[in-house]
Amino acid sequence: MSKKMNFNIQLEEAAITAISLYFLSQHSLALSVWLWILLFFSPDLAMVGYLFNTKTGALIYNLFHHRGIALILVGIGFFSGQEVWIAAGILLFAHASFDRMLGFGLKYEDAFKHTHLGTM
Repeated sequence: MSKKMNFNIQLEEAAITAISLYFLSQHSLALSVWLWILLFFSPDLAMVGYLFNTKTGALIYNLFHHRGIALILVGIGFFSGQEVWIAAGILLFAHASFDRMLGFGLKYEDAFKHTHLGTM
């Protein structure tokens, strides 16, 4: 991937992250900013799956970094009227975009550094 394309992808992911954080501020559940900062990085705890093996690690990591799943959570919250699901979905969406901006993509089963964005 060319450096210009890589920069464009990073810029796009940064914009998605920023917009997601704005929407998260609108669905903040009256929680402290400090708690939201901790929650923002909590999906990375999914890396614990790599303690078992790369296949389990990739499965769990991808589950907590998949933007489609994040949108499903937002939809569940929207249609059920439950703000906590909306906030959780937006948080996952923002976190996944933030990680992709940094070059951390969805993982393949063979190695942690082998992602859908290339090899780190």
